[in-house]
Amino acid sequence: MTFGSEASDVDFGKLAATFGTPLYVYDADALTWQYQGLRESLHPSLEIFFSLKSNPNVSVCAVLHALGARAEVSSLTELLTALRAGVDPDNIIFLGPGKSRAEISACLAEGVHAIVCESFGELGRINEMALDRGQVARVALRVNPAFAVKGSRLTMGGRPRQFGIDEAELLARPDLGEEYPGVRLTGIHVYMGTRILDENVVVENTRRILDLAERLSARIGFPLEMVDIGGGLGVAYFDGERDLDVRALTEQLNPVIEKFHAAHPNTRMIMELGRYLSAPAGVYLAQVLYTKESMGEHFAITDGGTHHHMAAVGTGSFVKRNFPIRLLNRPTTDATEPWQVTGPLCTPNDTLGKNVPLPALRPGDLIGVLRSGAYGPTASPVQFLSHGYPAEVLIWEGSAHLVRERDRPEDLLGRQRLHPALSPEAGGRAMASDVRPAPA
Repeated sequence: MTFGSEASDVDFGKLAATFGTPLYVYDADALTWQYQGLRESLHPSLEIFFSLKSNPNVSVCAVLHALGARAEVSSLTELLTALRAGVDPDNIIFLGPGKSRAEISACLAEGVHAIVCESFGELGRINEMALDRGQVARVALRVNPAFAVKGSRLTMGGRPRQFGIDEAELLARPDLGEEYPGVRLTGIHVYMGTRILDENVVVENTRRILDLAERLSARIGFPLEMVDIGGGLGVAYFDGERDLDVRALTEQLNPVIEKFHAAHPNTRMIMELGRYLSAPAGVYLAQVLYTKESMGEHFAITDGGTHHHMAAVGTGSFVKRNFPIRLLNRPTTDATEPWQVTGPLCTPNDTLGKNVPLPALRPGDLIGVLRSGAYGPTASPVQFLSHGYPAEVLIWEGSAHLVRERDRPEDLLGRQRLHPALSPEAGGRAMASDVRPAPA
C-alpha cells in the first residue's frame, strides 16, 4: 500500500479540520514497512544509517531509530536532532564539505563514530582542534573516486566535485596517517549518486567502493574500521519509473557484502539511506481555494505550493514531471479532465502539477502530493512571500500527533529588528540629516 493512495485509511479531511492546511503528514507504519522491508533482506553486517538531510523532523528520526537505524548528519542542528531522538553518538557520522569549528567541536565533545573529512584543509583543522582538546579524533576520509557508474539521477563522484578528496591525491600521500597526530584514520566514505533505480548500479557501485577501500587502506596504512558505501537508493516518482526490487537487489548485493565481511570481519559497513526510507511515508496536503479556467485550461489554486515542496516544481528538468497527485477527500471519484494544480505564490513556477488527471475540482477539495516524505519543506524556500513553515503531523498507532507547529506571522516577525530611527514612534522615517551621502 502506498501511503496516501486510494487504499489508505487515513481520514485526511479530519486532519485538515484539526491541523489546517497546507500540511505534511508522515505515517509511522509506512516508515516501518519501508525500513523493515529492506532490513530483513539485507546482509546483517551492513548497517542502515538514516540521512537526516532527507527529513530532519525529530519524530521521523525517532521512529527510524526505534527500528534500528543509526544516523548520518550534516549540520549541528541535525546532530542535536539525532541525539534528541535517542541515537547513541557511536552510531552517528557527520558529513559535509564545509564543517564549521562549532560543528567539529560538537563532534569531538559528543564522541561521534566518525567525522567524515572532505578536504586536506579540513583534516588540518580537525587535527588542530583535537590536539587543543587533548583528543585524537576518529576520522573517515570521503573519497571522490576516479570511476563513475551510470544510472544515478545526480552524480556525486567521478568528476571534479566539492565533495571528498580525489582518489589520486590520497594515493599520492602514503604517509597521510602520520602527518596528523590528532587524527586517527578509521576508514573511507564514498557516495556515488542519488535516486538510483537500477539494482545493478547499486551492486557495481558497492563492489568498486569496497575494492577502493582495500587499496587505500593498504596504501596509506590505516585499519579499515569503517567503510561507508553511500547508498542513493531511489524511489519512483514519475511515469515510466519503477521502485527498486529489494529481493533482486539483495540477491546480488549480499554476496558482495559477505565476501568483504569474511575478509574484514571487524570492519563496520554502512549504507546511508534518506529518500528511500522517508519519501513513501509522506503526503503534502493542500486545500483548493479557487478554481478557474484560463484559455481552455482548468486551474486549481491551492493554499500549498512550491515554497513548501520545491521538489514538485521539477527544478533542473527541461520537462515538468508530476509527483503522484490525488484527490484525497473524494478518492473514488473518476478523473475526468486535466488540471493545473498551483499554489498561492506570485510566480508562474508555483505549479505543483501540470495536466494532472483529476475529477472536476471545487473549493474545499483536498489535494495530496504523494511520496513527499523526503526533501520537502527543509529543501524549499519556506520564507518566500513570508508564508513560513507548514505544520507537520505524524500518524502513530492510528492517531495523529502534531510534530511541528506551523509558523505564524509573529514567529516570522519575531526575529526581525526594526531600526529605532524608522519606528512609528520616531516618525516612521530617518531624518534627512541622519542619512549620509553616498560615497563618491
